[in-house]
Amino acid sequence: MNLLRTRFDTPCTIEVEHSFDYLHAHVELADDVAIHPGDKVLVHGQAIRVQYGERIVERRMATVTRASLPERLWTKMRGHFELTELYEIGFSAGRAS
Repeated sequence: MNLLRTRFDTPCTIEVEHSFDYLHAHVELADDVAIHPGDKVLVHGQAIRVQYGERIVERRMATVTRASLPERLWTKMRGHFELTELYEIGFSAGRAS
C-alpha cells in the first residue's frame, strides 16, 4: 500500500446505451486494471450523447488516480457506516414521531 497518490494513463472502452431495455454507461479499463476503494477514474474526451434507441462503443484514454493508504482506509470505513445506515432505515419497525 502506498502513502501517496499515484497516477497513470490506460486505454479504456466505453459503452453507452439508451433504449427501451437499457439505460447504462460502462467503462472497462484495458489489461483488467483493478479499481479499489477511493480510486478515481477520469475518462478523457468530449461527453457522449446517445439518442434514444442508440448504443455507442468508443475507445478512449483514462487517467486512474490511486487512493493513498489513509484515503483507502477512510473510504472503506465510511462505506461500512453508510451500509449500516441503510439497514437502520430499511428495517425500522415504525415511524419516528
